[in-house]
Amino acid sequence: MTISALEHIYSEEYAVIDVRTPAEYQQGHIVGAVNIPLFTNEERADVGTRYVQQSREEAIRRGLELVGPRLAGYVEEARALGKPLIVYCWRGGMRSSSMSWLFATSGLASQTIPRGYKGFRTAAAMNLARPWQWRVVSGPTGSGKTTFLRTLSEGGHQVVDLEGLANHKGSSFGGIQQPAQPTTEHMMNRIHHAMRDFDLSQTVWLEDESRTIGRVHLPDVLYEAMKIAPRHVLETPLAMRISNLVAEYGQLPPQELVAAFERIREKLGGDRTNRAIEALTLGNIATAAEIALDYYDRTYAYTAKRFEV
Repeated sequence: MTISALEHIYSEEYAVIDVRTPAEYQQGHIVGAVNIPLFTNEERADVGTRYVQQSREEAIRRGLELVGPRLAGYVEEARALGKPLIVYCWRGGMRSSSMSWLFATSGLASQTIPRGYKGFRTAAAMNLARPWQWRVVSGPTGSGKTTFLRTLSEGGHQVVDLEGLANHKGSSFGGIQQPAQPTTEHMMNRIHHAMRDFDLSQTVWLEDESRTIGRVHLPDVLYEAMKIAPRHVLETPLAMRISNLVAEYGQLPPQELVAAFERIREKLGGDRTNRAIEALTLGNIATAAEIALDYYDRTYAYTAKRFEV
């Protein structure tokens, strides 16, 4: 397998195995990869320290001492996947080559990714920097951008749902009852996976976003491309925007909505914040949404100026 054939990592015909530590895997991994770590986090640190402070031979000796009793378990985990294996570590070094050798010796079809996860990350960054035909959907809060993009996707258009990939809707209210966000590193991996079958000659649609979505930073190359991409602005009446927000947030726990208003109290203003919280207490979600739009519309108007001709 070569770097130019990295498209096989998303094939249903293969099982991809990440043999790095759980901490490395958590920080970022190839989407769909199964973590069968050669070392625990602590063991990896121990072996690395011995390599630096003593010798390569001592590090290998310690590594063999640690993993020897677990070799059969590694093989059984891999065998249970029921597919030919693609194995990687950080740089395509000793961890992945050793595990791939173990699997192959045990009768499993196994190969490694040259340059490992580092090589994948380089390929992913290069792919994102290609001359994609980006098209950004813009519009004030509640205008229905997510619904618009979903409709495009269902119609067969190429869409990258950045907020879905980030597990955050991009506002003070955007993280309520959402899964944990990926790391910034893993966000790029998820974008690469989302675009795995895209055609370079066709438009790629995505929602207008700031540089960060919650705690996740967008890749610089993508954010810079979004700033100069053609824009499709949704113009939605205020009443419909409020209705959209009520439908989206009205079933969430009131205390979490109150906490979200408290997070923007300084920017929204004390009086408006208090009125919004009072409305929530009375179950008047529409009034609270309209008050929130006072702040978000001003923010949208300010950021939209950068695209004025």
